Amino acid sequence: MSASGGTKAIVAALAANLAIAVAKFVAFLFSGSSSMLAESVHSLADSGNQGLLLLGGKKAQREATSQHPFGYGRERYIYAFLVSIVLFSVGGMFAIYEGYEKIKHPHELEHWYWPVGVLVFAIIAEGFSFRTAIKESNQTRGKESWTDFVRHAKAPELPVVLLEDLGALVGLVLALGGVGLALATGDGVWDGIGTLCIGILLIAIAIILAAETKSLLLGESAGTEAVRKIEAAVVDGDTVTGIIHMRTLHLGPEELLVAAKIAVQHDDTAAEVASAINAAESRIREAVPIARVIYLEPDIYNRAEAAKGADPEASPGGPAPTAAH
Repeated sequence: MSASGGTKAIVAALAANLAIAVAKFVAFLFSGSSSMLAESVHSLADSGNQGLLLLGGKKAQREATSQHPFGYGRERYIYAFLVSIVLFSVGGMFAIYEGYEKIKHPHELEHWYWPVGVLVFAIIAEGFSFRTAIKESNQTRGKESWTDFVRHAKAPELPVVLLEDLGALVGLVLALGGVGLALATGDGVWDGIGTLCIGILLIAIAIILAAETKSLLLGESAGTEAVRKIEAAVVDGDTVTGIIHMRTLHLGPEELLVAAKIAVQHDDTAAEVASAINAAESRIREAVPIARVIYLEPDIYNRAEAAKGADPEASPGGPAPTAAH
């Protein structure tokens, strides 16, 4: 996994979650708090999720084969999608079930100092993990807002860790609130309500992650800035006079496919066109290094065909598109 994959943030989150999971489970055994049980399962699920992200990064490094000629870069998207499923089922649904049971059958907390102490420790540990994820993300986020970064990031690991850590911190506050209210009122129902809120929070985060990683799995184009650089690199103003149409597709977070039909002069020789294509490919790779798979098709721009319609799927250099029936 490349540095942009956020390996440091994943390892920091994994270490924090394993320590927190053990501490939470011990606190549950001593106190009987359903919030602590839900939070311990949440931390175990998060630990498994970080393991999945590391495994996906490892598998994505495999060389391309005849069966998978474009490589295995999308393995990272697949494992990130699995994270959302684990977070939804193991984390969210379990917490909702446990919260419902505690509301239905409340009981007084025992040894209250265990859950309170562990929750304070967990908030500190999760804060350290969240801080690491923020620092790693800032290296690639640029001027984007946090919302745009999560929505548009092509490497899924950092958005996943950021949302997990944010969810963990909010969940810990909810758990602390539930435990605190249960202690203050002597009513264990508040512990169940806190657990229920944790479950709803985890499911909401899981749905956001699933939606974003699904988009990556379907195949996203290059970002606006990368497309602008590619377009500027293709045209040399001599042999390559313009771009008739172009498509880009992320084969993985650090691998981009570029396919374009380019306009050339009608009296250029085959050798001149081939040389111009090779030069254009070199300029593209220099401008956008992750553009590793490039297909450029030469054509002669036809103004008459281009003027026939504004269909964005049309190829102005070729025949006019036929109407669908």
